Amino acid sequence: MFESAQPLRQEFAELEAQLGDPATHSDAALARRLGRRYAELMPIVGALAEHDRLTADREAALELAGDDSAFAAEAEELEGRLTGLTERLTRLLAPRDPNDSADALIEIKSGEGGDESALFAGDLLKMYSRYAEVRGWKVEVLDSQETALGGYKSVTVAVKAAKAGSPDEMPYGVLKFEGGVHRVQRVPVTESQGRVHTSAAGVLVMPEVEETEIEINDDDLRIDVYRSSGPGGQGVNTTDSAVRITHLPTGTVVSCQNERSQLQNREQAMRMLRARLIALAEEQAANAASAARRSQVRTVDRSERIRTYNFPENRIADHRIGFKAYNLDQVLNGALEPVITALQEADTAERLAAVGTE
Repeated sequence: MFESAQPLRQEFAELEAQLGDPATHSDAALARRLGRRYAELMPIVGALAEHDRLTADREAALELAGDDSAFAAEAEELEGRLTGLTERLTRLLAPRDPNDSADALIEIKSGEGGDESALFAGDLLKMYSRYAEVRGWKVEVLDSQETALGGYKSVTVAVKAAKAGSPDEMPYGVLKFEGGVHRVQRVPVTESQGRVHTSAAGVLVMPEVEETEIEINDDDLRIDVYRSSGPGGQGVNTTDSAVRITHLPTGTVVSCQNERSQLQNREQAMRMLRARLIALAEEQAANAASAARRSQVRTVDRSERIRTYNFPENRIADHRIGFKAYNLDQVLNGALEPVITALQEADTAERLAAVGTE
């Protein structure tokens, strides 16, 4: 059983050798990429080794069971453990997004609802930031456009893990299901008569990629510089430090004005552009796939309403999987784990079902 996983054991051994070579660490990007893949394979290879050991122990117990009934009981106990381990290995080996082991970029934009939508975008940013803090991840604001009331027209952040881990522990693998339209129902602070309004904000989650992982031709870029606007440190709004980059072949536009220097803003904008181009390529590939193979959890339609936050009822509802809970106040304070776990389980079930039909 699991003979098809043998190449993964070989790859893991080769990665171990490469990571043990000091020359590898002279290239930081290479070392990070190898480290991510090593962390991804570690639970699989460990489970395979445990499966081999339990299988050998069970066979030995079965051979001795004729002479000693105690070994028959041991063989039965080992069989039960093997059944559970086989299920876990099957889940680990189900095909998954190769970007799941990456860090993430999250872009939150206000939508319908004016100032209330911008305030809700700020609430989503706090929710993800607090959840990241619980997970031990670092959040870095790359670009933001704030409103007078303290909300955000748009904000883009990078979420980075402290170290490489398994796909279910890394920012993109965990947060990718957050992409889509988030709807809020509450009484806006700007509403004088206490009426409940509905507004929305859009979330886009992208894997962060290294420069070496995607090739961008300089001739395909139009780079404009302009004067920053909005809140900023001394000098931010008095020099042409803001940068807007247009990727001409796709029409993708990114901008950054948070940093004080034009060079820093350009570097941050390029991080955002790389992530956007990877996300665009994945969206095009998904649209080209048959409907049966498209994920029902991770939608590629950014206009799809995925979740509702109802303040009067203190209710959060995820419409893709029928998840509902009445602890909205806690969720907005970072207690996202139950809904994320439910989404991950739905995705795993779908991937396992897809394997069964191939």
